[in-house]
Amino acid sequence: MNFAQTNQFAPKQSLKVFLDGRIVPVAEAKISVFDHGLLYGDGVFEGIRSYGGRVFRLEQHLKRLEDSARAIRLEIPMSREELTTAVYDTLKANNVQDGYIRLVVTRGVGYLGLSPQRTSCPSVFIIADQIELYPREMYERGMAIISSSVVRNHPNAVSPRIKSLNYLNNILAKIEALDAGVHEAVMYNHLGFVAECTGDNIFLVRKGTVLTPTLAGGNLEGVTREAVIELIRRRNIPLSETDLTRHDMYVADECFLTGSAAEIVPVTQIDGRPIGTGKPGPITGQLMADFHELVRQEK
Repeated sequence: MNFAQTNQFAPKQSLKVFLDGRIVPVAEAKISVFDHGLLYGDGVFEGIRSYGGRVFRLEQHLKRLEDSARAIRLEIPMSREELTTAVYDTLKANNVQDGYIRLVVTRGVGYLGLSPQRTSCPSVFIIADQIELYPREMYERGMAIISSSVVRNHPNAVSPRIKSLNYLNNILAKIEALDAGVHEAVMYNHLGFVAECTGDNIFLVRKGTVLTPTLAGGNLEGVTREAVIELIRRRNIPLSETDLTRHDMYVADECFLTGSAAEIVPVTQIDGRPIGTGKPGPITGQLMADFHELVRQEK
């Protein structure tokens, strides 16, 4: 697949972007070619959803952004209150009610060298737009995924719990999925246990118990993951955060993925093998309904 030729998408010219304290037309939303976020993937970000003009769990997202920034010793030049205002201002400027928000903090303009000591003030930009990560029919019929040969970053290298701008690890696994004709790939950690997919957390259902990898296993501390865990507990469904293997996925009764952009999407096939009946399962369906109700009720 020639990725350069297939990328025919461009931002809407009417889009407005928050950039370092100002909301500007997308054509003016530019950063320097010397920004360390571009040169080295030196920065952090959050993917956030809004429903009916309300941002879903913004405090949790901003806390995770702060944790990611702290882990890479990046000082965010705006307070949490200022970021909150900027997010809502960007939504309003684009008249977005149900949409997706990308909040990015880069190290700022530097020079052709790794040292962050020679960078200027960090840059903050926010995009608010629409997103459809997977085709709608996949939420009804389920999706197929594969196992990736790309191993998740070692926790003692760049921790997967840091939501950094360096997503090359995930992108390589995503390319494998696209080459295989599917939308997602499961990534395993350095020990061979299931970590997560390229952009989503993963859950299994086996004999009425929901299973999901531990955070120590090399996966992101997903905000949607945590919301779904809360819903599972409300339903008094048994839940285990544990090490999972490829075999556990092959013998699961149900499987689903979670993420801010994806929400909850059922998986019905992995590596060419049907999961359970080959159709979305009842626990997955119940949690999808519960989640859709939650995001529209929660203040």
